[in-house]
Amino acid sequence: MRFNGKSLFALVLVVALPYTYCSREKTSAALQTDLKYLPSNLQNPHTRSFVEAYEDYFRDAMKQSRTPGAAVVIVKDTSIIYMRGFGVKKSRTRDSIDANTVFRIGSLSKGFCGVLSGMLVAEGKFSYQDKVKGHLPNFQLWTKDHTENATLEHLLSHTTGLPYHTYSNLIEDGWQLKNMAAQLRRVRPAAPLGKMYNYQNVVFSLMEEVMRNTTSESYQTLLREKIFRPLGMKNASLTYSEITSNKNKSYPHDNLGGKMMITPRYYNTAAAGGVNASIADMAQWLQLLLGNRPQIVADTTLDEVFRPIVSTSNERRVFGAWNAAQGAYYAKGWRVVDCNPDMIIYHGGYVNGFRSEIAFNRKEKLGICVLFNAPTPVANSCVPKFFDFYKYFEPDIEHWDKKGKYREAISLKEEVSSFSGRP
Repeated sequence: MRFNGKSLFALVLVVALPYTYCSREKTSAALQTDLKYLPSNLQNPHTRSFVEAYEDYFRDAMKQSRTPGAAVVIVKDTSIIYMRGFGVKKSRTRDSIDANTVFRIGSLSKGFCGVLSGMLVAEGKFSYQDKVKGHLPNFQLWTKDHTENATLEHLLSHTTGLPYHTYSNLIEDGWQLKNMAAQLRRVRPAAPLGKMYNYQNVVFSLMEEVMRNTTSESYQTLLREKIFRPLGMKNASLTYSEITSNKNKSYPHDNLGGKMMITPRYYNTAAAGGVNASIADMAQWLQLLLGNRPQIVADTTLDEVFRPIVSTSNERRVFGAWNAAQGAYYAKGWRVVDCNPDMIIYHGGYVNGFRSEIAFNRKEKLGICVLFNAPTPVANSCVPKFFDFYKYFEPDIEHWDKKGKYREAISLKEEVSSFSGRP
């Protein structure tokens, strides 16, 4: 079935600053009176149809799964073309999620660590090939080879050879990072260095101590000063106390929709899972990841952060819904999905009843982030579906973009009429 996208004025769009939630009625009025202020790619009716079709899918999926709440942002080229909240902050209330509602983003936090590491490499603070022991003298693994030859790249790519999720149970028991690190020497490796991907949280978070020792600043301070503040991520934070004291926060839910409490778990490994953020914050993060903030992070730095290091194609639980996936890899804090001819940079997260998804295509300059306040099945499909929708509409979007270059003389009133089908 071909989507006609005629219900233009039913779209919920947030454009330009400030980032505020817009009702359907307010958006309709804005499109009629302020069309000239919309980003140019939103004046493409097929881009609008793409966004509208995805919103319809997402709204239905939320309803069918009885997911309490979520927030979505889409960035295309240099513009935020869609951003809104769905549902409520906690079940059995009418407290709606808006663009500034804070969620825990779980393992999407690893992407921040990967990019921050790249920034510090560019500053000459350390190299990816530096030995971990050179920065952390007390670092010790089971074998002499693992201890002396493990590099920072091994930490960031989950290739230290340790078994899957080594000591994540101690994270949940509230251990401090230095105490967990001291236990790593007791764990027999599952593979030689660099030969096998096994997802980690404790070992990955040792990057916090590396950064502290090379800059004399805490990981939290570095992330705030180098990423959160320059990007204007005003709601982003890294601690349990900051999210619990925030009045505009979402609450976690179980898989039946029952409200849970926010816990301190995984704030002791902030690099692996400790970031709190709103969808407005994640919009700014996507702008950086798509290369739109070169004054903060250079494209060459991002190129190296996103460079595939190890195959993860055996992780069917992660990529089962990706029909187009022909291969999968891990880079530095990021997954890379080969959807030939496209390479999608991706990560998912789960912590304390929150689910999160982020993905983007650097070539197409297209990205999405979705935050959920429950372990919903929608999280498994929302990103693959997004790129499926785009592929469907892409030929029409590109055709109109080329043809529309001569349309400057068409009045705004005529444009609105042509988009809406009104006389």
